[in-house]
Amino acid sequence: MRNYAVWLIGILILIGVNVSIWHKEQLIAHGTTVFLPLAPVDPRSLMQGDYMRLRFALEQDLVRQLPHDKTKNADGYVLVQLNEQAIAEFVKVESQLPPSMAAQQLAMRYRVREGQVKFATDAFFFEEGKADVYAQARYGEFRVADDGELLLHDLRGEDLRILPK
Repeated sequence: MRNYAVWLIGILILIGVNVSIWHKEQLIAHGTTVFLPLAPVDPRSLMQGDYMRLRFALEQDLVRQLPHDKTKNADGYVLVQLNEQAIAEFVKVESQLPPSMAAQQLAMRYRVREGQVKFATDAFFFEEGKADVYAQARYGEFRVADDGELLLHDLRGEDLRILPK
């Protein structure tokens, strides 16, 4: 009986992981592309290898609009206006997903934890020895779902150019 329970739990875990992967693949395939300008950061970690700690210029606008008691821990949505290049520009902060938005506007989910704003992730890992390439990054390329969830897809350089791999 115990063996069956172990097998059943293992199968359920595998199903859960694969459903999560499928959802992320769907977001990459069908999500709206949005570019967030990066704020400068140091792309090195002694313990984890090469990676870029991500901060976005949009974070500053968001934090200024949050009530003081929400700057420690909060969840919500930031409403952005997309320009012709799909670069996000701050509009306002919402506590709930807005039921409707103007043309070229998008709601993106954010989280504030211990005073740090997070959009999907705060790190981008890359192959060792590619720090010089990713130091040229100026934008985070995200896919955004209708419910505001984000997934970091890639980093882009000046003028949204794709960085050499």
